[in-house]
Amino acid sequence: MTMLSNPRAPRRRRDRATTRSRRDKRLPMEVFKRLVQDDTIHRVSLDEYQAKVKDVYRGPKGAMLATASLLSLHLPLTERLFRTRKFNLAGMTSILDVGSGAGQLAQHLIRYGDPGTQITCIDLSQPMLRRARNRLKGGDPAYVAADLTALPFADDSFDGITCGYVLEHLPQPLDGLAELARVLRSGGRMFLLVTEDSFSGAWTSRFWCCRTHNRKELMRLCESLNLRWKKELWFTQLHRVFHAGGICVEIEKA
Repeated sequence: MTMLSNPRAPRRRRDRATTRSRRDKRLPMEVFKRLVQDDTIHRVSLDEYQAKVKDVYRGPKGAMLATASLLSLHLPLTERLFRTRKFNLAGMTSILDVGSGAGQLAQHLIRYGDPGTQITCIDLSQPMLRRARNRLKGGDPAYVAADLTALPFADDSFDGITCGYVLEHLPQPLDGLAELARVLRSGGRMFLLVTEDSFSGAWTSRFWCCRTHNRKELMRLCESLNLRWKKELWFTQLHRVFHAGGICVEIEKA
């Protein structure tokens, strides 16, 4: 009796070989990221970690944060997202800027938000809030020292939120996202920037003592809180091709 060969077998073997090849190529990168990424957030208590982060940001690195953002083109590229209305501030009457730092995002809210929009800047670090207060002109924002995991605001307080590179300083991002979802009104929108688990993200983690996030896992986490990813934003086409610049997304609360 003649045995019929399976014509799909060679293809399956090729597919398995391709999968193994891709996995083998990813392995050195995964090893590199584990070696480079800072793991302080997983090794110490929350109080110890927050004290470490405060030291980082009130020290020389924090002082040069605004300058570093400008030299890396991060500041002008982010500004363009607001100027071209890729993230549209029109119609927002109250905006919370989380982790204001030296005021990098808050200055765009002042410049491109509607006249009379109430802007509230929060940060864990008082020195960073002082830097933002001294740097920002106009808009008359409110400045509040606060922890993202325990925001001192009522439910549905804001129709807009900007959160730039803050979630990576939380051991459990769900705690922070849940608070953002709580204070954001239904239909409100959020501009979220997060360090991604990429080559450049690993170096960012080392420099700023933070963790990184996987894009798909973060999206699932947001959706579990009725925070729908409306669209992914990219600084340039080059950033899109190389997945550079971190995770930048517009989110809408259902």
